[in-house]
Amino acid sequence: MIVGLDHAFITIPEGREDDARRFYGALLGLEEIARPEGLQQSGGIWFRAGGQELHLGSDDAHEATKRPHPGFRVESVTALEELAHRVEAAGVETRWDERIEGRKRFYVRDPFGNRLEILADF
Repeated sequence: MIVGLDHAFITIPEGREDDARRFYGALLGLEEIARPEGLQQSGGIWFRAGGQELHLGSDDAHEATKRPHPGFRVESVTALEELAHRVEAAGVETRWDERIEGRKRFYVRDPFGNRLEILADF
């Protein structure tokens, strides 16, 4: 029986782990975590997102998709708005979408073209 979501996996171009650290770590505030020893030889980087993980796999054939995306929840609407301002100040475009009642959210693309949703309930 499934008891929860452990991680989401998306790809990044090979050799772009430092760009991922700047975007996901420094800008979004996710904590980088060590990959298992058996995966140390392959490219990629992992981050903790609350109780779940985001795995970024290095792929020489990386191709960002149009709609599939992980969704990241923040603690409050205030925190969401603060993060949006920080992202926009870094020159990254945000697209707000308030079509779901009780939820405020925006979409952003990482440096590799991957779509991300960032949201808060109110």
